[in-house]
Amino acid sequence: MPFELQPVLTSELITVRPLRPADFDELFAVAADPLLWEQHPQSDRCREEVFRAFFRDALASGGAFAVVDARESRLIGSSRYHGYDADRREVEIGWTFLARSHWGGVYNKTLKQLMLDHAFQFVDTVVFLVGIENFRSRRAVEKLGGVLAGPGQDRGGTPHVCYRIEGANWSGRRAGAALSGGVGGLG
Repeated sequence: MPFELQPVLTSELITVRPLRPADFDELFAVAADPLLWEQHPQSDRCREEVFRAFFRDALASGGAFAVVDARESRLIGSSRYHGYDADRREVEIGWTFLARSHWGGVYNKTLKQLMLDHAFQFVDTVVFLVGIENFRSRRAVEKLGGVLAGPGQDRGGTPHVCYRIEGANWSGRRAGAALSGGVGGLG
């Protein structure tokens, strides 16, 4: 069975579905908050022309998601699978951002648990590239069990740190199932 890069993943809190062109306005309304990007290497992503390029790249990637608050039926962020390597049995999760109204709770954890649970059906390793100064994201990946693997670079050559989670060590499956209600739409 091939890795489905844009499944629909569901929990009681969120629905994670493929990003669509029609999502631009609602997603930019979230991304326009400069505080979302203050620790990010591309801190100007709150500007419409910068975000528009990010959004086009997300759509072209074939692995981008819209994150929808299931209770409010509104878009609260985005994430993406990238760089799936069948031979290495590895994929990256990244480009994640959530509205500040959904920070500090279970939304990011639930999002990553859904994505990790899905990914580990097809790969042995999930990689996260995080901006060196993005301490909020670094802590979030560490809380999921990410192990610092050293320095890295994104596609544009921007320095990052690389975290890895090995499927054999992924303990989130049980916690994720209890928290999230499972993964749906994987057919």
